[in-house]
Amino acid sequence: MKDIRNYRLLKHNTFGIDAACSRFIEFATESELMLLLRRERFAENGERLLILGGGSNLLLTGDFDGTVLHSAIMGIEDITAFEGEAGDSVLLRVGSGVVWDDFVAYCVKNGWSGAENLSLIPGEVGASAVQNIGAYGVEAKDLIERVEAVEIATGERVAFERDDCRYAYRQSRFKQDWKNRFVITYVTYRLARTFVPRLDYGNLRDYLFGQKQLEQAALTARDVRDAIIDIRRTKLPDPAELGNGGSFFMNPVVPRAKYEELAARYPNMPHYDVDAERVKIPAGWMIEQCGWKGRRLGPAGVYDKQALVLVNLGGARGEDIVALCEAIRHDVSERFGIEIQPEVNVV
Repeated sequence: MKDIRNYRLLKHNTFGIDAACSRFIEFATESELMLLLRRERFAENGERLLILGGGSNLLLTGDFDGTVLHSAIMGIEDITAFEGEAGDSVLLRVGSGVVWDDFVAYCVKNGWSGAENLSLIPGEVGASAVQNIGAYGVEAKDLIERVEAVEIATGERVAFERDDCRYAYRQSRFKQDWKNRFVITYVTYRLARTFVPRLDYGNLRDYLFGQKQLEQAALTARDVRDAIIDIRRTKLPDPAELGNGGSFFMNPVVPRAKYEELAARYPNMPHYDVDAERVKIPAGWMIEQCGWKGRRLGPAGVYDKQALVLVNLGGARGEDIVALCEAIRHDVSERFGIEIQPEVNVV
Protein backbone atom coordinates (compact mmCIF):
# COMPACT_ATOMS: atom_id res chain seq x y z
CA MET A 1 0.00 0.00 0.00
CA LYS A 2 1.26 3.48 -0.89
CA ASP A 3 0.85 6.21 1.74
CA ILE A 4 2.37 9.53 0.68
CA ARG A 5 2.10 12.97 2.30
CA ASN A 6 1.83 16.22 0.31
CA TYR A 7 1.28 14.37 -2.95
CA ARG A 8 0.84 16.14 -6.28
CA LEU A 9 -2.13 15.02 -8.35
CA LEU A 10 -1.05 16.26 -11.78
CA LYS A 11 -0.85 12.75 -13.26
CA HIS A 12 -4.11 11.73 -11.57
CA ASN A 13 -6.44 14.18 -13.36
CA THR A 14 -6.90 14.42 -17.11
CA PHE A 15 -7.51 18.19 -17.01
CA GLY A 16 -3.83 18.58 -16.18
CA ILE A 17 -4.42 20.67 -13.06
CA ASP A 18 -1.28 20.79 -10.90
CA ALA A 19 -2.91 20.55 -7.47
CA ALA A 20 -1.82 18.62 -4.39
CA CYS A 21 -3.46 16.65 -1.60
CA SER A 22 -2.42 16.38 2.02
CA ARG A 23 -2.20 12.59 1.81
CA PHE A 24 -2.46 10.02 -0.98
CA ILE A 25 -3.23 6.37 -0.20
CA GLU A 26 -3.32 3.65 -2.84
CA PHE A 27 -4.53 0.19 -1.82
CA ALA A 28 -3.98 -2.99 -3.83
CA THR A 29 -6.39 -5.39 -2.10
CA GLU A 30 -9.73 -5.31 -0.36
CA SER A 31 -8.05 -6.45 2.88
CA GLU A 32 -5.63 -3.51 2.79
CA LEU A 33 -8.56 -1.13 2.41
CA MET A 34 -10.52 -2.72 5.26
CA LEU A 35 -7.56 -2.55 7.64
CA LEU A 36 -6.86 1.06 6.64
CA LEU A 37 -10.43 2.22 7.26
CA ARG A 38 -10.65 0.41 10.61
CA ARG A 39 -7.36 1.91 11.73
CA GLU A 40 -7.80 5.48 10.51
CA ARG A 41 -11.51 6.02 11.29
CA PHE A 42 -11.75 8.84 8.76
CA ALA A 43 -15.47 9.35 9.39
CA GLU A 44 -14.98 9.82 13.14
CA ASN A 45 -12.01 12.16 12.68
CA GLY A 46 -13.93 14.38 10.27
CA GLU A 47 -11.11 14.19 7.74
CA ARG A 48 -11.95 15.14 4.16
CA LEU A 49 -11.83 12.20 1.76
CA LEU A 50 -11.69 12.08 -2.01
CA ILE A 51 -12.17 8.71 -3.69
CA LEU A 52 -10.25 8.95 -6.95
CA GLY A 53 -10.35 6.73 -10.01
CA GLY A 54 -8.58 7.65 -13.22
CA GLY A 55 -9.27 11.35 -12.67
CA SER A 56 -11.08 11.69 -16.00
CA ASN A 57 -14.25 12.99 -14.37
CA LEU A 58 -12.59 15.36 -11.91
CA LEU A 59 -11.90 19.09 -11.86
CA LEU A 60 -9.63 20.25 -9.05
CA THR A 61 -10.17 23.90 -8.15
CA GLY A 62 -7.19 23.98 -5.79
CA ASP A 63 -5.18 21.85 -3.40
CA PHE A 64 -7.23 19.21 -1.59
CA ASP A 65 -6.86 19.52 2.18
CA GLY A 66 -7.53 15.90 2.98
CA THR A 67 -6.83 12.29 2.01
CA VAL A 68 -7.19 10.86 -1.47
CA LEU A 69 -7.98 7.13 -1.74
CA HIS A 70 -7.14 5.33 -4.97
CA SER A 71 -7.84 1.71 -5.84
CA ALA A 72 -5.17 -0.45 -7.42
CA ILE A 73 -7.30 -3.60 -7.12
CA MET A 74 -6.78 -5.44 -10.39
CA GLY A 75 -7.96 -8.62 -12.04
CA ILE A 76 -10.81 -9.91 -14.21
CA GLU A 77 -12.35 -13.16 -12.99
CA ASP A 78 -14.92 -15.29 -14.82
CA ILE A 79 -17.36 -16.32 -12.07
CA THR A 80 -20.06 -17.70 -14.38
CA ALA A 81 -19.76 -21.28 -13.16
CA PHE A 82 -19.45 -20.19 -9.52
CA GLU A 83 -22.73 -18.29 -9.80
CA GLY A 84 -24.45 -21.33 -11.30
CA GLU A 85 -25.14 -19.50 -14.54
CA ALA A 86 -25.72 -21.23 -17.83
CA GLY A 87 -26.75 -20.26 -21.32
CA ASP A 88 -25.77 -17.07 -23.08
CA SER A 89 -24.49 -15.04 -20.12
CA VAL A 90 -20.97 -14.54 -18.82
CA LEU A 91 -20.38 -13.00 -15.38
CA LEU A 92 -17.09 -11.17 -14.86
CA ARG A 93 -15.93 -9.88 -11.46
CA VAL A 94 -13.55 -7.00 -12.10
CA GLY A 95 -11.24 -5.09 -9.77
CA SER A 96 -12.14 -1.43 -9.32
CA GLY A 97 -8.65 -0.30 -10.36
CA VAL A 98 -8.80 -1.94 -13.80
CA VAL A 99 -8.72 0.60 -16.63
CA TRP A 100 -12.21 0.62 -18.13
CA ASP A 101 -11.13 0.38 -21.77
CA ASP A 102 -8.78 -2.51 -20.95
CA PHE A 103 -11.84 -4.34 -19.62
CA VAL A 104 -13.84 -3.60 -22.79
CA ALA A 105 -10.94 -4.79 -24.95
CA TYR A 106 -10.72 -8.00 -22.88
CA CYS A 107 -14.42 -8.70 -23.39
CA VAL A 108 -14.25 -8.16 -27.16
CA LYS A 109 -11.10 -10.29 -27.46
CA ASN A 110 -12.87 -13.17 -25.71
CA GLY A 111 -16.05 -12.90 -27.77
CA TRP A 112 -18.28 -11.47 -25.03
CA SER A 113 -20.49 -8.61 -26.12
CA GLY A 114 -22.38 -5.76 -24.50
CA ALA A 115 -19.55 -3.40 -23.54
CA GLU A 116 -18.23 -2.57 -27.03
CA ASN A 117 -20.32 0.61 -27.33
CA LEU A 118 -18.52 1.93 -24.24
CA SER A 119 -15.10 1.67 -25.88
CA LEU A 120 -12.43 4.30 -25.20
CA ILE A 121 -14.31 5.92 -22.30
CA PRO A 122 -11.55 7.03 -19.93
CA GLY A 123 -11.39 6.07 -16.28
CA GLU A 124 -11.45 2.94 -14.18
CA VAL A 125 -13.96 0.21 -13.43
CA GLY A 126 -14.91 1.54 -9.99
CA ALA A 127 -15.97 4.85 -11.48
CA SER A 128 -18.21 3.11 -14.03
CA ALA A 129 -20.45 1.99 -11.17
CA VAL A 130 -20.50 5.45 -9.60
CA GLN A 131 -21.06 7.55 -12.72
CA ASN A 132 -23.15 5.07 -14.72
CA ILE A 133 -21.00 5.88 -17.72
CA GLY A 134 -22.70 5.71 -21.08
CA ALA A 135 -22.21 6.17 -24.81
CA TYR A 136 -23.85 5.20 -28.09
CA GLY A 137 -27.07 3.98 -26.53
CA VAL A 138 -25.51 1.81 -23.80
CA GLU A 139 -24.98 2.56 -20.10
CA ALA A 140 -22.95 0.74 -17.45
CA LYS A 141 -26.19 -0.13 -15.65
CA ASP A 142 -27.13 -2.32 -18.64
CA LEU A 143 -24.17 -4.56 -17.76
CA ILE A 144 -23.76 -4.25 -13.99
CA GLU A 145 -24.93 -7.19 -11.94
CA ARG A 146 -23.41 -6.45 -8.54
CA VAL A 147 -21.18 -3.85 -6.85
CA GLU A 148 -18.91 -4.75 -3.95
CA ALA A 149 -17.55 -2.09 -1.61
CA VAL A 150 -16.16 -1.37 1.84
CA GLU A 151 -18.03 0.97 4.16
CA ILE A 152 -15.80 3.88 5.18
CA ALA A 153 -17.25 4.25 8.68
CA THR A 154 -16.86 0.60 9.68
CA GLY A 155 -14.34 -1.01 7.32
CA GLU A 156 -16.87 -3.77 6.62
CA ARG A 157 -17.57 -5.44 3.29
CA VAL A 158 -20.91 -4.74 1.64
CA ALA A 159 -22.46 -5.81 -1.66
CA PHE A 160 -25.26 -4.24 -3.69
CA GLU A 161 -27.34 -5.63 -6.50
CA ARG A 162 -27.87 -3.38 -9.51
CA ASP A 163 -31.36 -2.28 -8.48
CA ASP A 164 -30.08 -1.23 -5.05
CA CYS A 165 -27.92 1.41 -6.74
CA ARG A 166 -30.88 3.26 -8.39
CA TYR A 167 -29.12 3.92 -11.63
CA ALA A 168 -30.34 6.69 -13.88
CA TYR A 169 -28.77 8.87 -16.58
CA ARG A 170 -25.25 9.61 -15.24
CA GLN A 171 -26.55 9.00 -11.72
CA SER A 172 -26.41 6.45 -8.93
CA ARG A 173 -26.78 6.36 -5.17
CA PHE A 174 -22.98 6.50 -4.98
CA LYS A 175 -23.26 10.08 -6.28
CA GLN A 176 -26.24 10.93 -4.11
CA ASP A 177 -27.13 9.63 -0.64
CA TRP A 178 -24.22 7.14 -0.62
CA LYS A 179 -21.60 9.73 -1.56
CA ASN A 180 -18.40 9.25 0.49
CA ARG A 181 -19.97 6.32 2.37
CA PHE A 182 -18.40 3.46 0.42
CA VAL A 183 -15.24 2.65 -1.52
CA ILE A 184 -15.91 0.32 -4.44
CA THR A 185 -13.65 -2.74 -4.67
CA TYR A 186 -15.20 -4.98 -7.34
CA VAL A 187 -17.90 -4.72 -9.99
CA THR A 188 -19.55 -7.77 -11.55
CA TYR A 189 -20.80 -7.36 -15.13
CA ARG A 190 -23.07 -9.59 -17.19
CA LEU A 191 -21.93 -9.97 -20.80
CA ALA A 192 -23.46 -11.98 -23.64
CA ARG A 193 -21.91 -14.78 -25.65
CA THR A 194 -24.14 -13.89 -28.61
CA PHE A 195 -23.48 -10.56 -30.29
CA VAL A 196 -26.50 -8.29 -30.69
CA PRO A 197 -25.40 -4.92 -32.11
CA ARG A 198 -26.68 -1.63 -30.71
CA LEU A 199 -26.31 0.84 -33.56
CA ASP A 200 -29.18 3.31 -33.39
CA TYR A 201 -27.40 6.20 -31.71
CA GLY A 202 -25.50 9.09 -33.19
CA ASN A 203 -23.78 8.41 -36.49
CA LEU A 204 -22.64 4.86 -35.67
CA ARG A 205 -24.82 3.07 -38.23
CA ASP A 206 -23.87 5.51 -41.00
CA TYR A 207 -20.19 5.14 -40.15
CA LEU A 208 -20.27 1.32 -40.19
CA PHE A 209 -22.43 0.75 -43.26
CA GLY A 210 -21.61 3.92 -45.15
CA GLN A 211 -18.06 5.04 -44.59
CA LYS A 212 -16.67 1.61 -43.65
CA GLN A 213 -19.02 -0.27 -46.04
CA LEU A 214 -19.49 -3.22 -43.69
CA GLU A 215 -22.34 -5.72 -44.05
CA GLN A 216 -24.70 -6.00 -41.05
CA ALA A 217 -24.91 -9.78 -41.32
CA ALA A 218 -21.13 -10.08 -40.90
CA LEU A 219 -20.78 -7.39 -38.22
CA THR A 220 -18.82 -8.26 -35.06
CA ALA A 221 -18.34 -6.64 -31.67
CA ARG A 222 -14.78 -5.79 -32.74
CA ASP A 223 -16.13 -3.92 -35.76
CA VAL A 224 -18.32 -1.83 -33.46
CA ARG A 225 -15.49 -1.24 -31.00
CA ASP A 226 -13.09 -0.19 -33.77
CA ALA A 227 -15.68 2.17 -35.25
CA ILE A 228 -16.43 3.82 -31.92
CA ILE A 229 -12.73 4.27 -31.20
CA ASP A 230 -12.31 5.92 -34.62
CA ILE A 231 -15.29 8.22 -34.06
CA ARG A 232 -14.28 9.19 -30.52
CA ARG A 233 -10.72 9.99 -31.59
CA THR A 234 -11.98 12.39 -34.24
CA LYS A 235 -14.28 14.16 -31.75
CA LEU A 236 -12.38 14.12 -28.46
CA PRO A 237 -8.88 15.42 -27.69
CA ASP A 238 -6.19 13.22 -26.18
CA PRO A 239 -5.72 14.38 -22.55
CA ALA A 240 -1.97 13.80 -22.94
CA GLU A 241 -1.95 16.56 -25.57
CA LEU A 242 -4.81 18.82 -24.43
CA GLY A 243 -6.09 18.60 -20.87
CA ASN A 244 -9.81 17.79 -20.64
CA GLY A 245 -12.36 15.73 -18.77
CA GLY A 246 -14.29 14.39 -21.73
CA SER A 247 -17.92 15.50 -21.92
CA PHE A 248 -18.14 18.26 -19.34
CA PHE A 249 -21.93 18.66 -19.31
CA MET A 250 -24.78 16.18 -19.05
CA ASN A 251 -27.39 16.19 -21.79
CA PRO A 252 -30.51 17.65 -20.16
CA VAL A 253 -33.72 15.64 -20.05
CA VAL A 254 -36.74 17.97 -20.36
CA PRO A 255 -40.53 17.58 -20.32
CA ARG A 256 -41.98 16.90 -23.75
CA ALA A 257 -43.85 20.21 -23.65
CA LYS A 258 -40.54 22.07 -23.26
CA TYR A 259 -39.05 20.13 -26.16
CA GLU A 260 -42.03 20.93 -28.38
CA GLU A 261 -41.74 24.61 -27.52
CA LEU A 262 -38.08 24.60 -28.58
CA ALA A 263 -38.66 22.40 -31.63
CA ALA A 264 -41.10 25.00 -32.96
CA ARG A 265 -38.27 27.56 -32.82
CA TYR A 266 -35.49 25.20 -33.90
CA PRO A 267 -36.94 22.61 -36.32
CA ASN A 268 -33.55 20.96 -36.85
CA MET A 269 -32.78 20.56 -33.15
CA PRO A 270 -31.51 17.02 -32.47
CA HIS A 271 -33.24 15.07 -29.71
CA TYR A 272 -33.67 11.59 -28.24
CA ASP A 273 -36.93 10.33 -26.79
CA VAL A 274 -36.49 9.06 -23.24
CA ASP A 275 -40.13 8.04 -22.76
CA ALA A 276 -43.59 9.37 -23.52
CA GLU A 277 -43.13 12.35 -21.21
CA ARG A 278 -39.44 13.23 -21.50
CA VAL A 279 -36.94 14.13 -24.21
CA LYS A 280 -33.14 14.40 -24.09
CA ILE A 281 -31.61 17.40 -25.87
CA PRO A 282 -27.87 17.38 -26.65
CA ALA A 283 -26.11 19.98 -24.54
CA GLY A 284 -23.33 20.23 -27.11
CA TRP A 285 -25.79 21.40 -29.76
CA MET A 286 -27.13 24.15 -27.50
CA ILE A 287 -23.62 25.24 -26.56
CA GLU A 288 -22.69 25.42 -30.23
CA GLN A 289 -25.82 27.46 -31.01
CA CYS A 290 -24.69 29.94 -28.36
CA GLY A 291 -21.44 30.44 -30.28
CA TRP A 292 -19.10 28.80 -27.79
CA LYS A 293 -17.62 26.04 -29.95
CA GLY A 294 -13.92 26.77 -30.47
CA ARG A 295 -13.98 29.87 -28.23
CA ARG A 296 -11.73 30.50 -25.27
CA LEU A 297 -11.96 32.37 -21.99
CA GLY A 298 -8.41 32.99 -20.85
CA PRO A 299 -6.44 29.72 -20.70
CA ALA A 300 -9.64 27.61 -20.85
CA GLY A 301 -11.61 26.92 -23.99
CA VAL A 302 -14.28 24.87 -25.76
CA TYR A 303 -12.89 22.18 -28.05
CA ASP A 304 -13.32 23.11 -31.70
CA LYS A 305 -14.52 19.63 -32.70
CA GLN A 306 -16.96 18.96 -29.86
CA ALA A 307 -18.71 21.70 -27.90
CA LEU A 308 -19.36 19.42 -24.90
CA VAL A 309 -15.64 19.30 -24.15
CA LEU A 310 -13.89 22.02 -22.14
CA VAL A 311 -10.12 22.07 -22.49
CA ASN A 312 -7.05 23.35 -20.69
CA LEU A 313 -5.25 25.38 -23.34
CA GLY A 314 -2.14 25.61 -21.19
CA GLY A 315 -1.64 26.64 -17.58
CA ALA A 316 -5.34 26.80 -16.73
CA ARG A 317 -6.36 26.52 -13.09
CA GLY A 318 -9.53 24.89 -11.90
CA GLU A 319 -11.05 28.33 -11.39
CA ASP A 320 -10.51 29.12 -15.09
CA ILE A 321 -12.45 26.02 -16.15
CA VAL A 322 -15.22 26.86 -13.68
CA ALA A 323 -15.48 30.43 -15.01
CA LEU A 324 -15.86 29.08 -18.56
CA CYS A 325 -18.43 26.55 -17.38
CA GLU A 326 -20.55 29.23 -15.70
CA ALA A 327 -20.39 31.55 -18.73
CA ILE A 328 -21.64 28.72 -20.97
CA ARG A 329 -24.39 27.73 -18.53
CA HIS A 330 -25.57 31.35 -18.38
CA ASP A 331 -25.80 31.68 -22.17
CA VAL A 332 -27.62 28.35 -22.61
CA SER A 333 -30.11 29.29 -19.91
CA GLU A 334 -30.72 32.71 -21.46
CA ARG A 335 -31.29 31.33 -24.95
CA PHE A 336 -33.07 28.04 -24.31
CA GLY A 337 -34.44 28.31 -20.77
CA ILE A 338 -32.62 25.10 -19.79
CA GLU A 339 -30.12 24.72 -16.96
CA ILE A 340 -27.33 22.39 -18.07
CA GLN A 341 -25.36 20.66 -15.32
CA PRO A 342 -21.70 19.61 -15.19
CA GLU A 343 -21.05 15.91 -15.44
CA VAL A 344 -17.58 16.22 -13.89
CA ASN A 345 -16.97 16.22 -10.16
CA VAL A 346 -15.80 19.73 -9.19
CA VAL A 347 -13.67 19.61 -6.01
